[in-house]
Amino acid sequence: MRYKKAFYLIIGLLVLMFTESLTAQVKESPLKTRILFIFDESYSMNGNWESGRKIDIAKNLLIKMVDSLKDMENLEMALRMYGNRSKVPPQDCSDTHLEVPFSKNNAELIKRKLQTTVPKGTTPIARSLEEAGDDFPPCSNCKNIIILITDGKEECKGDPCKIALTLQNKGITIRPFIIGIGLDVEFKKAFECIGDFYNATNEEQFSNIMKKVVKKSLYGTSAEIDLLDIYGKPTETDVSITLFNQKTGTLYKNFIHTLNYKGAPDTIVLPSSIKYKMKVHTIPPVIKENIVIKEGIHNKITAKTPQGKLNIIQERGLELKGVKCIVRKHGSMQTLNVQEIFDPVKYLTGTYDIEILSKPRIYINNIKINQSKTTSVKIKQPGLANIYLPSKGYGGIYKVEKGDVKFADDLNQITLKSVYLQPGHYIAVYRPAGIKMTSMSKERHFIIKSGRSVTVSLK
Repeated sequence: MRYKKAFYLIIGLLVLMFTESLTAQVKESPLKTRILFIFDESYSMNGNWESGRKIDIAKNLLIKMVDSLKDMENLEMALRMYGNRSKVPPQDCSDTHLEVPFSKNNAELIKRKLQTTVPKGTTPIARSLEEAGDDFPPCSNCKNIIILITDGKEECKGDPCKIALTLQNKGITIRPFIIGIGLDVEFKKAFECIGDFYNATNEEQFSNIMKKVVKKSLYGTSAEIDLLDIYGKPTETDVSITLFNQKTGTLYKNFIHTLNYKGAPDTIVLPSSIKYKMKVHTIPPVIKENIVIKEGIHNKITAKTPQGKLNIIQERGLELKGVKCIVRKHGSMQTLNVQEIFDPVKYLTGTYDIEILSKPRIYINNIKINQSKTTSVKIKQPGLANIYLPSKGYGGIYKVEKGDVKFADDLNQITLKSVYLQPGHYIAVYRPAGIKMTSMSKERHFIIKSGRSVTVSLK
């Protein structure tokens, strides 16, 4: 017996050690950043700019940037080029290629490709952005960045604005950065819809912009979402949240709100270039608009979401699981939620009305939901009515209540029905289908008691 206890103790310690090791791995799983450089190799990049050709200046600065990033942990790079394989004329709008895919230690490959290619083609920006969405292999813990370096606008009648909006659906969690090299001012509007646009008017500015863009790509802007309880403290959590681009109305990101291991709202990284609308999927939902992320500080986004639970239960005995209950704000006919009996659900604190789809239906109003508490609503245990008819016909079951008769269920075209009914006084009414005389209608009064069954015959 002593050895048996020791054996179970050792097994328990091993399980504990494995669990702690697994938890540590989950805690330490770092976010990977992936930067895709889209580089313009169109013929116009041969033009002179400042101290030399645009292509030479841009390549040298990008090579230096790649060199500075090659040893960073949790960072991978890739290179896409357009206009580097087909000469103009003729115009080849399919001339966009992933030259160096994402992988570890590929900085030398990127540098070599930049050094050996020659600008010769056209400028298919929209197509390059569209294909870039597939350049990022699937990854559940990655931040994906696009940095586009160009000296011209779209030349292939594509719609970069439309394509840019679809990138986020492929996991591009930040809008593309566009660095223009000596672009005319009139081109600015053509790029603003795509992402963060920076126009370099000289070499020094281009170098500074490159550094700024890479810094934003790596570190982003930190933010937390504080879901406040009734006391103004950020204790609410485990709620789904949707962020939208306020300007375009497009979906940006979905996630589940989380308190970190210290019990504080977890930090997320958001681009400052987007003005957000946030929808917190409480019941009812909470919406906050015109959220602006400021660079250089840790942003706090707050929403008042105090919640408590509603649990609809039944007196002890026969449990009718699966009964649906419609929940509405007090005084409103709009359905907020349909929950099942015995299934507690969270709601914002406040007053609610419920409609329980029992037979007959039960209406209960002015139910108070309080912060972090469960409000239980108890209904009576039903009884069972077994109703026998001599033949198929037309009829119904009705509950008698204070001088009124309310519909509970139908008896149309059946000969036997077993139905759970709330306690009370009922009438079953029936007329055979083949008899066309009202006087041949039959009725039977019966009483339903909680947890009891009754047989009702209309023969």
